[in-house]
Amino acid sequence: MAIVEVRTEITGNVWKVLRVAADAVAEDEPILILESMKMEIPVSAPEDGTVVEILVEEGDVVTEGSVVARIEV
Repeated sequence: MAIVEVRTEITGNVWKVLRVAADAVAEDEPILILESMKMEIPVSAPEDGTVVEILVEEGDVVTEGSVVARIEV
C-alpha cells in the first residue's frame, strides 16, 4: 500500500469537509469543497483508496499546492 497526498489546485477557503479518516473513497470522489471567488470547487481523490487523514478544517485558508489529505491506495 502507498500513501498519496491530495493537493489543492487553487487558493481558497475550506468550505466543507466531506470525508473523515477511515472513509473509503473512489477516484474523482470529492473529499472537500473549497470556496474561491464565490465559486465552490471540489477537491477529489486522485485514486480509489481509504482516507488516512484530513489535514485541514472548515474555515482554513489554503494555497495552491497545499496538501489537504492523505489517502492509502
